[in-house]
Amino acid sequence: MLTKISGGDIIDPVNGRLGKGDLWIRDDKIVAAPAGGAADRTIDAAGCIVMAGAIDIHSHIGGGNVNTARLLLPEQHAAHQARPATTPLSNAGWSTFQTGCLYAKMGFTTVVEPAMSPGAALHTHLELADIPIIDKATLAILGNDDFLLSMIRDDAPSKMIEDYVAWTVASTRALGVKVINAGAAAAFKENVRTFSLDEVVPSYGVSSRKIVKTLQAAVDSLGVPHPLHVHCNNLGSPGSADTAAATIAAAEGLPLHLAHLQFYGYGTEGKRRFSSAAARLAELVNATPEVTIDIGQVMFGQTVTVSSDVMRQFSARGSAHPKKSVIHDGDGNGGGIVPYSYGKDFYGTMQWAIGLELFLLIDDPWRVFFTTDHPNGAPFTVYPALFELLMSREARAETIAELPKSAMALSTLASIDREYTFEEIAIMTRAAPAKLLGLTDRGHLGVGVTADIAVYRRDENIAKMLGQAAYVFKDGDLVVQDGEITHYRWGKALRLNPSPDKAMVRRLDDYHQQRYGLSLDWFNFPDSAIAREQPFGEVACRM
Repeated sequence: MLTKISGGDIIDPVNGRLGKGDLWIRDDKIVAAPAGGAADRTIDAAGCIVMAGAIDIHSHIGGGNVNTARLLLPEQHAAHQARPATTPLSNAGWSTFQTGCLYAKMGFTTVVEPAMSPGAALHTHLELADIPIIDKATLAILGNDDFLLSMIRDDAPSKMIEDYVAWTVASTRALGVKVINAGAAAAFKENVRTFSLDEVVPSYGVSSRKIVKTLQAAVDSLGVPHPLHVHCNNLGSPGSADTAAATIAAAEGLPLHLAHLQFYGYGTEGKRRFSSAAARLAELVNATPEVTIDIGQVMFGQTVTVSSDVMRQFSARGSAHPKKSVIHDGDGNGGGIVPYSYGKDFYGTMQWAIGLELFLLIDDPWRVFFTTDHPNGAPFTVYPALFELLMSREARAETIAELPKSAMALSTLASIDREYTFEEIAIMTRAAPAKLLGLTDRGHLGVGVTADIAVYRRDENIAKMLGQAAYVFKDGDLVVQDGEITHYRWGKALRLNPSPDKAMVRRLDDYHQQRYGLSLDWFNFPDSAIAREQPFGEVACRM
């Protein structure tokens, strides 16, 4: 089918298209305007903004922790609602199925689950396969498992470590690697309750810094497009800005991505010993071009924190709201579920302000990424309101007027005039994520790329405009019209498929047989184990 999107304001920074024009789609690809012949379908985009489909690089949408949160908090999702006809059985309220629909309505077409435990990869992919419309991807967790820590302790050759990382990525069908509070989960098993970058994991004699640097080098050497995705030590603690600063300095010229930097933007000034260090961190990020970050913006209201940082979740359980939580300590990371409500009190205000400061003070939209660390800072459904805060100084001022002056006095937010443009939004949520993840087939509107397109009807109310897309195309299919799903389809799971050395794989198989009585076949599930509606799409890496 040949489709013409006619007369829209095209925002495509990659290809330098910033103005009125037409866009042509043939089947699932964007094509050049044909020499002759009429379109089979014409979409009138006059008065609309036209951008590529948005990409979320860090949103917890599937896997054990997400599912446990649903079980812990049935009152926070509408599992009792009747299932709409002709939809899967899982479509009960805000479920995996509803996740895809809600994202698509906002113009998002690709989402990354950033914390997949290798042992739970099959479970994670089964959940992702039930998310309709959008493409999905995962990051595999390493950095607290015995096999890796033992290799680092024993000074194993870098090639052996690279092969282990490659095997993990390939066997779990991941798009990259994440390290979560490197070494802390292993230390937690020996009754350690705080852990910093240069502290040493008992029984292994390796520091958190050494683990991060080892994985950073392995990911870079393998040619994995996405840099090592780092959840730093000391998340959420007053003074955690020191940890973030030390981790930024540790990049040392190699690419490194720091996740949810807002949760590390905390200083120790003021009588409560809790203040904004966002300006300091923004200056460091601006001066360190090899570092990228996502924000993890806090928005006010009830949510639930889900994390494989078992040490952090264990320490946070006392602040649970409502008063219930789940902490589990298993092989590798473990993790926890702690519900939380961000109020407009001193602390909630500081966290809200710090995230916005980082967004607005980091200069380069190619290196700062739009996230709430769903659901940890807020559910992704708040994205439209967050876009408005970034694009309107007036909207920020209206909210600031409602907040404690004692908190705002320790933040620079009220003095910042910057307002994001549509071009910067397109970079931060489309072009830059595609580049960071190595997804050359999306993130822009050039000829030959996948026809993932979002069309928004202009409105002075930015939240309304970006919260309900006028049209969304996924792989050339019209899936959303006037903010409603027109039909359901199934996306792909994007993955890398590196080839590790067979000798290392045999060694790893022997390890699992001796330690767990399990063959590696337990990890190497066939693609046929996943719902047939979700094919895997391979992304290139050098190895």
